[in-house]
Amino acid sequence: MKNFKALLVSDKDGEIDYNIENNLTVDDLSNGEVLIKIHYSSVNYKDMLAVQKNGNVIYAKIPAEWIIPIPENISMKEAMILGTAGLTAALSIDALEKNGMRADSYQKILVTGATGGVGSIALQILSKVGYKNIIALVRKENQIEVAKTLGATDTILLSDFEFENKPLNKQQFHYILDTVGGELVANLIPYVFYQGSISLCGNAGGIKMATTVLPFILRGINLLGIDSVNISNEKRLFIWENLSKKWKITDTTLVNEITLEDLSKTLNQLKEGKHLGRTIVNI
Repeated sequence: MKNFKALLVSDKDGEIDYNIENNLTVDDLSNGEVLIKIHYSSVNYKDMLAVQKNGNVIYAKIPAEWIIPIPENISMKEAMILGTAGLTAALSIDALEKNGMRADSYQKILVTGATGGVGSIALQILSKVGYKNIIALVRKENQIEVAKTLGATDTILLSDFEFENKPLNKQQFHYILDTVGGELVANLIPYVFYQGSISLCGNAGGIKMATTVLPFILRGINLLGIDSVNISNEKRLFIWENLSKKWKITDTTLVNEITLEDLSKTLNQLKEGKHLGRTIVNI
């Protein structure tokens, strides 16, 4: 195989650095059973972590059991427009629907991190399949119009939401698709309706969550953990089949196509919480 170009992350005496290298070979890759020829790559929050100390999320050679075929009516570019964010958004929606969320009901559905990778795709899927009361929680005013373009029927600016420090608050949301984690989701738990559910898939807001048992034992709400790494291939195939058909939104997705040379700027946007929509790298 000829030499190839890649963004190479190096650890030099405990300091992390990364640069574009043009003459890498297969011998420079980590161990694995299958070598992937990359046409496009999506850029996610975890890719930003990959260029931080102890990121440990980089691979180009992978175990064979990780591979599934791309559905027939999705191109390689569309597969990466969706990427792990699309898989995670779809897994979140699937879990919430299995716990009672329905498009034919006037349930209030809140999506946090609504203009990020997972959130933006979740908004589009929910809108496409007919949900009518989709509320986007955003941090900045310039994200309001973006969220509405993606399918939100209403928006809440985080700074305008008056959180009350109570174990149980006025019920406002039947379902929450959370992509942020941390203190934010802990503050939202007391606002969930009786027997409502929250899906959890992100940790951009932190990994710790302080709450009480009261919303769970008095309102019977559910916390649904979403893992997109160790799920079965059967589940992956099911979700990707949905993403290729009834949940296909790649023709309307907010996507920015860049080169490897542009990647550093996108990684900084992710780190600073300024990244909107989806970004893919054209290799």
